[in-house]
This record gives sequence, C-alpha cells and structure tokens, in this order.
Amino acid sequence: MNALSDPAFRSLLTLLLSVLLLASGTLSLLARRPILQKNPALVKDLRLRTRSWWVMIGLFLLASLLGKGGSLLLFALISFQALRELVTLMATHRHEHRTLAWSFFIILPLHYLFIGLDRYGIWTIFLPVYGFLFLPVRNLLTGSSEDFLLRTARNHWALGICVYALSHAPALLCLGEGATGIKLLFFLVIICQGSDVFQYLWGKSCGKHPVAPAISPKKTREGTLGGLLTAGLLGIALAWATPFLWWQAGLMALVIAVCGFFGDLTLSAIKRDHRAKDFGTLIPGHGGILDRVDSLAFAAPVFFHLSKFFWFS
Repeated sequence: MNALSDPAFRSLLTLLLSVLLLASGTLSLLARRPILQKNPALVKDLRLRTRSWWVMIGLFLLASLLGKGGSLLLFALISFQALRELVTLMATHRHEHRTLAWSFFIILPLHYLFIGLDRYGIWTIFLPVYGFLFLPVRNLLTGSSEDFLLRTARNHWALGICVYALSHAPALLCLGEGATGIKLLFFLVIICQGSDVFQYLWGKSCGKHPVAPAISPKKTREGTLGGLLTAGLLGIALAWATPFLWWQAGLMALVIAVCGFFGDLTLSAIKRDHRAKDFGTLIPGHGGILDRVDSLAFAAPVFFHLSKFFWFS
C-alpha cells in the first residue's frame, strides 16, 4: 500500500510541511527585527538549521514514498555514515581495519537485509549475539593482543549504537498493516526531533541551571523539563495518526523524549571525552549525521519494542 493513499498519513505529512513553511516564514520576518540584526550569528545558525531540516525531511519523504525498501536503504546509509563518524572520532588502531571492514560491508548490510525480509527472530539476535561473538574472534586473527579489549569494546559499541539501535526505526515498517508502520516511524521521528527543538528553545528562553555542565553545558534543567513536557503534549496532539489512545500517545511521546535526552547526553559525553564539538560537518548547523540521530538511536529500540509487545504482539 502506498503511504500517500492513507488519509491520516497525508494529513500528517501536510501538517509537517506546514510547520516547516511557518518556521521558515517566521524566521525570515524575525531576521529583520533590530534585536536579531544585532546577533547575526544566531540568525545564521537558525537559517542553517532550517535549511538542513528541509533537506532531511525531503530525503526522508522521498525514501518513505519509495516504500519499505527505500526507507531501509536510507537508514542503512545513515547507519553507515554514523558508524564512519564514530569510528573516525575514536581513532582506531591499525589492527582494527579488517574487522571494521567486516562491520561496514558485511554485518551492516546483512542486518538491514534481515529487517527487510521481516525476519524478527533473526535480526534481533544477529548483531547482539553472533556479531558480538564474531568481532573478538576477527580481532584475534590479527595476531596482536595490543589494546585487545579496548578495540573489541569500541567495535561492539559503535555497531550497537549506529547500526543495531538505530535500525529499530525503519523496523517499525514491519509492524501493522497498510500505512501503520510509516505513521509510527513519522511519529517517532517527529517526537524525537521535536523534543530536541523544544529543549533548545526552552533552554534559550529560560534555561539557567545546567543538567550536566561537565558533559553538555548548554543543556539546562528548565530547557529539558520544558522540552519533555512539550513533546508529551505533541504526542497527544498526534494521537490520531497512531494506534494509541490519546493518553497512550502522550506517554509514548514522553518515553521517546526521555530516551532521546539520554541518548544525546551519552553521545555528548563521548564527544567531550575526545575533545570534539561535533561528530562531523556533513549537515550545516547540526554537525554530522550522528549529531542528528543520537537521540533517535536511544529512543527507537524502546519505542519499537513497546509498540510491538503491547499493540502488535
């Protein structure tokens, strides 16, 4: 079934594009106000973020219209780039290169292939069980024990976050019938990314007390609380596009936002540990791909399994 043939999906898509148009128009008007003209750096940052949103939404829309295969291909490419960014930041050992080649060109494609074939019993254990056991064996074949545990742990962590956890987002397409899966995927992405925006706006407007100053100085308690509650309200407002009741949609949105917050904070700790501001420069105004999907990687598995076990079991 083509997603556009579903009235609820068309309404959801229209709403999303309308919000982006409104945001772009509002930014153009506000940029002319004297108070913002005195802060060109902020205006430039907001414009870059808005343009990047248009590009990301455009790519996501194109993939969703191409169906399950298109969405899986898009997320496989996102996982590939995110894995590349994280591996680059961690400055891998020369003995890891062949193991990493297996991660990029064998394990990652096979994992997404199993999702595409809707083999739930296989893809949920392929990477965390067989991949987990294979990687240290492959590292052994290098004949070096130097930093063995560190090398293996890095490989496990990178694949776990960038491939396994993130792939639960397109796996939502396997749930339900018709356009149910794509609507769940849109709900997840809108809530997850919307929560990031809400926390940013609340933090800018009334943030005073940092949540974790040593990890992410710009994240504040006020911004976080305001963003989480607003995300919950957004979930209630979007309940009509999901199989959830209004209060269930609100709770699911809150769970997504909380998981996303900790995902963002966890990946920020990794960047801080490696003295890096961003994971990359691919997306203007956002950094790298992993900077944009860090919250999604933590939220997607929880949302997927809650949905599957309580609504599609």
